[in-house]
Amino acid sequence: MPDDLTTTPETATDPAQAPVTSLLAEAVQALGGQERAGQVQMAQAVAESMESGQHLLVQAGTGTGKSLAYLIPSLLHDERVVVATATLALQHQLVERDIPRLVDALKAKPGVDTSYAVLKGRSNYACLHRVREGAPDDQGALVELPTGSMGAEVVKLREWAEQEAEKNGTGERDNAPRHTDRVWRQVSVSARECLGKARCQFGEECFAERAKEKAAASSLIITNHSLLAIDAIEGVPMIPDYDTVVIDEAHEVVARVTQAATDELAVSDVERAARRAARYVEESEADDLDDAAGALKDAIERTEAGRIDKMDPQLADALILVRDGARAALGAIPKEKDGEADPGRNQAKAGVQEVFATADRMAADLNSDVLWLNDRDPRHGGPQLCVAPLQVWGQMRDKLLADKTVVFTSATLMLGGDFNNIATSVGLKPTERVLAGGEERPGDGVQPWRGIDVGSPFNYPQQAILYVAKHLPPPGREGLGTKHLDEIVELVDAAEGRTLGLFSSKRAAEAAAEETRRRLPHLTTLVQGEAQLAELQKQFVEDPHTILFGTLSLWQGLDVPGDTCQLVLIDRIPFPRPDDPLMSARQKAADQAGGNGFMQVAATHAALLLAQGAGRLIRTHSDRGVVAVLDARLATARYGSFLKASLPPMWTTTDPNVARSALKRLASG
Repeated sequence: MPDDLTTTPETATDPAQAPVTSLLAEAVQALGGQERAGQVQMAQAVAESMESGQHLLVQAGTGTGKSLAYLIPSLLHDERVVVATATLALQHQLVERDIPRLVDALKAKPGVDTSYAVLKGRSNYACLHRVREGAPDDQGALVELPTGSMGAEVVKLREWAEQEAEKNGTGERDNAPRHTDRVWRQVSVSARECLGKARCQFGEECFAERAKEKAAASSLIITNHSLLAIDAIEGVPMIPDYDTVVIDEAHEVVARVTQAATDELAVSDVERAARRAARYVEESEADDLDDAAGALKDAIERTEAGRIDKMDPQLADALILVRDGARAALGAIPKEKDGEADPGRNQAKAGVQEVFATADRMAADLNSDVLWLNDRDPRHGGPQLCVAPLQVWGQMRDKLLADKTVVFTSATLMLGGDFNNIATSVGLKPTERVLAGGEERPGDGVQPWRGIDVGSPFNYPQQAILYVAKHLPPPGREGLGTKHLDEIVELVDAAEGRTLGLFSSKRAAEAAAEETRRRLPHLTTLVQGEAQLAELQKQFVEDPHTILFGTLSLWQGLDVPGDTCQLVLIDRIPFPRPDDPLMSARQKAADQAGGNGFMQVAATHAALLLAQGAGRLIRTHSDRGVVAVLDARLATARYGSFLKASLPPMWTTTDPNVARSALKRLASG
């Protein structure tokens, strides 16, 4: 890392940074930590961004302590700050560990507002009305309890919710007894189904309302990317007014915003809405909506799964029928009388409204949207039409960046060696020049920003080897070949277990597991899906002679420091599937705009996942190991240099003997 990136407290010359620098030093000391140059530099940059209103992108490697680096400036800022995370794991870490410890260390400091709150979507909280009065069935009638084992689970959740109410708890789903999504729906409501505080007899006790009230009285709010997107981009007020947002795990934000703006419609959704409306509609409107569901079913049966570039007239007509039928049914549901609160009617209106909004959007067939048919198993509701925005950078620019100061941070923001790909995807202009000192700034653009890499406290060239199996044949569509399986077994054997295998498909992970179990029976091989992930992770950590193979969620969510993981295996470059509707549409649009769709979409997607996957290896200063990529294209293809520039600066080899020898030395201790 260049010297000019290792700013220390003594080198800070801006007086505005002095409180941040000194408070950070006090917090680190109080928490028993060690000062890190990158952490200090990041805290100073975040404080400067909040003061100036200039957007900031900060790449902070694992171990930098980035949470503290943005929390200190946030607590010192005069206006409310929102911190948005992608994963529940990070949100839990912030709320249960980092912030309480920080508040305890700084609560006596003058000028530091340590009030904070957690805010989630309404369906993440138990609904006391539904808990006490029951959940409406498909016809809108209240049902006291479902039958069988599901009923027993609902009883447990109801008892838990009452206990939470008695002790003024949060009623959050994350704190509830173990349950399924289906069971949770029996004790929760969506925002559309909610009766509203004024009309609900339990409004004063409502967990979601209390969370909103606490957020309104706090200077720091912790939420997630999806709720941020709904509030800022969809325009549904969910978060009290704020000045600055820190987006942690920012490499995920485009996917999360896209997800929040994606709508789905199945025939079963329309049929259910019609059944619920029928209880309140006196004329034929509910029957007409049910007939429209039949027309949609016929049209979907004639439609091939995958992206729909040009809508078939029959499908277009069916969507219009559903839209118009839902509008008529919505208008036919009588309004509630003053003082009346009918949860069944509310649920019916919410269901019909959702069908109307989705069908209306799909029928519009906008160029800014991508429409596709997801051919789901009939047991899970049958085929499903999906619509998502082609891009989200415009909405992020106009509805978030134009109004708020935004700090984006992650361990992986520089793809291909710069911030341009991430910056462009979130609505910022690419850089026109790169300044000395590791900073990037745009040229003349409407959204001024800077990007800064504060490095990592780890010595990657000394701690990690990147091994690219250049001698292997390119991966094929049929899955792992014999030579790839041989390579996996030889590497795992050299490491004596201690392996995290990241695979592009479930089939590949299972094939590799079958081979290692057959040829290395003295080692324990675990495969994602055989048990809950937390249980697999626990077993993996406890026994170093263990192998854990899995797919996408392991690429980004697993944190296993120490000797338990000395080999990270990646079977192939994780390009998006060619038939991925959204990715293929974005790639096509980039090509049509005169760009390079493959590099802008597919290679960027792969670079991000590769960087995240490789990041599973080195989690502490004492970690050592090998990242083995069994895809020769990383060494031979023209885009290989772009992908490698996105990875930590590991020592690189294509010699299998070097990789195996290093693993054997580590295994022997």
